[in-house]
Amino acid sequence: MRDYVVPKKKIVCKILRISSERVDLSLRRVTQNEKKQIVEEYSQEKSYENILKSILGNNSKQITDKIKEKESLYNFFEQVKKNPDILEKLVGEANSKRIMQIISKEKTKKSLIKKEFSLTSTKPNGLELIKELLENIKDFEINYLAAGKFSIKTQSEDPKKEEKKLRIILENVEKGAKEKGMEFSIKEK
Repeated sequence: MRDYVVPKKKIVCKILRISSERVDLSLRRVTQNEKKQIVEEYSQEKSYENILKSILGNNSKQITDKIKEKESLYNFFEQVKKNPDILEKLVGEANSKRIMQIISKEKTKKSLIKKEFSLTSTKPNGLELIKELLENIKDFEINYLAAGKFSIKTQSEDPKKEEKKLRIILENVEKGAKEKGMEFSIKEK
């Protein structure tokens, strides 16, 4: 344990089991995307805490604790971006406007969602079949990498939503490939 955890160091791990005397954790079962998302959310929470401190001063701890009783700061402020009235009820109209001005100026980070896949055909018109299959994909960038290998990618502020869209697109490509007698596979990282 001391190889991975030292005081003040932040790590991302999955909780496997909780028994009365111990907690079983795993570092390996956390994917890179999960780790990246958790680190970004943590960083964003610290940013929200600092915004609250700068606007509310000594009252910020009390407000932060009140929010954290129900949910994380990150989730709270994601809701506030859609419905600012929630924040206004908590901190008042003047403070709410100041906080919302700061939040609206913050750049939202976009995550890159990318997958590599293989698509091949032994038919004489294979290239046309591949083009036909891939040309209908919108909102995603498709790049040719090498013989029969492609990458599909997009950037999004909501990586979970885009991951789902990407999965559905690749399932449709796979289905279309099978119908046309083509070989399809996704490269797993």
